[in-house]
Amino acid sequence: MGRKGTGVTVVSDSSYEIAFTYKGKRCRERVKAKPCPANTRKLSQFAAAVRHAIDKGEFDYAKTFPNSKHAAAFAERPGDVLTVEKYFDQWLTRKQSEIKASTYKGYYGIVNRFVIPKFGKLALSDLKRAAIRDWLATIDEKKDEKVTNKRLSNIQSCMRSALGDAVADEIIDASPLAGYTYSRIERPVAGEPDDEVDPFTSDEQAAILSKMRAGERNLTQFFLWTGLRTSEAIELNWSDIDFIGGYVRVRRALTREAKGVAELPKTTAGRRDVKLLGPARTALLAQKELTFMAELDGPVFVNPTTRKRFTGSHQFWRVWQTALKHAGIRYRRPYQTRHTYASMMLSAGEHPMWVAKQMGHADWTMIARVYGRWMPSADESAGNRAVEKFAVGTTGLSDRAKRQTG
Repeated sequence: MGRKGTGVTVVSDSSYEIAFTYKGKRCRERVKAKPCPANTRKLSQFAAAVRHAIDKGEFDYAKTFPNSKHAAAFAERPGDVLTVEKYFDQWLTRKQSEIKASTYKGYYGIVNRFVIPKFGKLALSDLKRAAIRDWLATIDEKKDEKVTNKRLSNIQSCMRSALGDAVADEIIDASPLAGYTYSRIERPVAGEPDDEVDPFTSDEQAAILSKMRAGERNLTQFFLWTGLRTSEAIELNWSDIDFIGGYVRVRRALTREAKGVAELPKTTAGRRDVKLLGPARTALLAQKELTFMAELDGPVFVNPTTRKRFTGSHQFWRVWQTALKHAGIRYRRPYQTRHTYASMMLSAGEHPMWVAKQMGHADWTMIARVYGRWMPSADESAGNRAVEKFAVGTTGLSDRAKRQTG
């Protein structure tokens, strides 16, 4: 029962059906409401509003009937009817076979911890930059703790990748994060650790090494003189060491996120050959006595407790903490061994591009930015060799000027 001519019909004891014509097709949509004269009047008015919007060309099927199975057929773009939650879930499923396990784990956490809880019910096309910006400005990882700019960058990187794929697949017209990055002004907080470059002095290095067992000492000395990451060094096999050529082949890394499965480095530059400097070679020769004959092409470095390959970088951290405590050295993360390597090389005058390649960077931009204060300033004679070589035919100077410049 319903009002005749309104397109509103009672179809059950808990719902109505609204009928209308849209784009030349007869459409019927159910609306949950208990049949009664008041609801019949309201739905008759609603049906009239639908027909009016259709006549004016302002009708949005997906917004008017968001749960309709017919909405997708009338949508101008798939993103008009595809929710953020559904799209990001589909995107994660597809990306799982395309990216590293550690990267996927990071994306999965960001999508399910941040993106979906905030925007999940929104149509993908309705996800706008202003909403994302305002959200990032106030987002808290914990109730009383602001997320860092690094965390914000990771969230945006994940969303930017997903939304960029949505544009490429013609699901939405444009990405709201294209060409945009949000960050906050961060001020240091007293007592909190930071990731600033804080290398170990020669005396500190010696003190730390003196408090370690043989295998631990060899690994730490190797860190200090190759600049390898912990995840890279613990995945080395003896076949990766070329004593004759004098280099170490870095092709794999073992991260906690990968759950025991070695992965390729994130970038092409990360897959590199690192020169074996004297102290690093000495550490490896000492390590040969401990692990070289243990198994065919086995690990170079092993957990001193289990005598097996490290299962993750975190295992070395325990060794590291104990050694620094016993040596009386101010605590810094193991990653500072990598900073120490870079600062030693640059302080000694090694070329920044060589240092960058040793450390797995595509260029030396980051080296200059992070380690600039360890790069020696130009000496007083800098530039003179170019003058001597290329300024032989210089003319136009007076005798007095030549004497002043000569």
